[in-house]
Amino acid sequence: MLNTLQTNAGYLEQVKRQRGDPQTQLEAMELYLARSGLQVEDLDQLNIIHVTGTKGKGSTCAFTECILRSYGLKTGFFSSPHLVQVRERIRINGQPISPELFTKYFWRLYHRLEETKVDLAVVEVGIGGAYDCTNIIRKPVVCGVSSLGIDHTSLLGDTVEKIAWQKGGIFKQGVPAFTVLQPEGPLAVLRDRAQQISCPLYLCPTLEALEEGGPPLALGLDGEHQRSNAALALQLAHCWLQRQDHHGAGEVKASRPGLLWQLPLAPVFQPTSHMRLGLRNTEWLGRTQVLRRGPLTWYLDGAHTPSSVQACVRWFRQALQGRERPSGSGPEVRVLLFNATGDRDPAALLKLLQPCQFDYAVFCPNLTEVSSTGNADQQNFTVTLDQVLLRCLEHQQHWNHLDEEQASPDLWSAPSPEPAGPTSLLLAPHPPHTCSASSLVFSCISHALQWISQGRDPVFQPPTPPKGLLTHPVAHSGASVLHEAAAIHVLVTGSLHLVGGVLKLLEPALSQ
Repeated sequence: MLNTLQTNAGYLEQVKRQRGDPQTQLEAMELYLARSGLQVEDLDQLNIIHVTGTKGKGSTCAFTECILRSYGLKTGFFSSPHLVQVRERIRINGQPISPELFTKYFWRLYHRLEETKVDLAVVEVGIGGAYDCTNIIRKPVVCGVSSLGIDHTSLLGDTVEKIAWQKGGIFKQGVPAFTVLQPEGPLAVLRDRAQQISCPLYLCPTLEALEEGGPPLALGLDGEHQRSNAALALQLAHCWLQRQDHHGAGEVKASRPGLLWQLPLAPVFQPTSHMRLGLRNTEWLGRTQVLRRGPLTWYLDGAHTPSSVQACVRWFRQALQGRERPSGSGPEVRVLLFNATGDRDPAALLKLLQPCQFDYAVFCPNLTEVSSTGNADQQNFTVTLDQVLLRCLEHQQHWNHLDEEQASPDLWSAPSPEPAGPTSLLLAPHPPHTCSASSLVFSCISHALQWISQGRDPVFQPPTPPKGLLTHPVAHSGASVLHEAAAIHVLVTGSLHLVGGVLKLLEPALSQ
């Protein structure tokens, strides 16, 4: 059943057709809860931290959960979607529940909650906030809003202000809420929403403010944008500990009274050793994740909005600048593996990826294999193979068009020292990139990875490649380049589900 919700595309299409009262979704969720033997009031006992946002809400939840687990607390964590297995959505003490327990309690998950008696639950909103099914939570301990941006416009609205109104729907009377610095418009919407229901809303100080007078905070998740998520997580954890009268919440260094954009600043406190440990040990699959495998380095990030793709590009380019140069004489090759789904604008996302100067751009649907038999966790029953392949061909056309624009001479670009075009190859060790990337479409993730890795990934060793994998001229010539390359840097982005499928193949242990 959860596989029919693996992407939001089907639900969004249904909403666009019906345009009914979104409040009915929450009422339906209460009915489902009652049918399972629970009442909404029972959720009040879970000491919930409820988090929404457009970008970084999952990472914020991961930081928060790991911080509080570092205090010896027993944690529950609900998130969506899953990357590799459905069980990832429900975690106890940082680990997905076992296959046996998931099977046993699929229809009666309240038994799982009674059995574990977690000290707290970190709950990530699915879409929006006001009408998200998680918003049946009535009495969270604390709420958080991560960075806002444009996403799911057909459901949430076509401006950041409209989206902010939806996100502010998780605020509850008398329950503290925290947010990071937002653009003035959406921040004003959040402030007004909070005031209307008497929710105390605070603006998080930067991570730099919390680091003053102490050593820098090390984060388990890479990327400059994770510092904002970590700052929010620290405030959520600190507030939860205080409201639960837990010792060791961290000494307040300064209250810093004052307003920014008419919002009070949250207190600046000294992060405790438990908080530092939690931030350092945080893991969150598929977000600024790096896998090093022989000559291949896989960079995995599920960015799928313009601002998150921009952050992904900064992270990828910084990672390349800090890399060790290969000792071999072959070229260094950069490969993009991309897909985008739903109502997102692939042309806009692909344009943001152009500064990475890829040698090859590869597109494929979010299917690990052409036949998904025995691969239920990755199935998506809401689309057909023809539909997703046509979408990939459209992505390729967008990329080739961007390449043609980039290759066209203009007054502002230096002359290219070698010919450029949609099938040009960079065969020498990297001088400044001036050539356009070759582009290819494969029918599934496995075929794409087979071509990219050329059997050189020591873990990903699939059977003999299918016939026809190298029939395209670019695929044939590119295979030789990849086979001889001293280093291959692969960025996988555009869709969390694509990243999940790649992880399933590159990290078989995740499927156990």
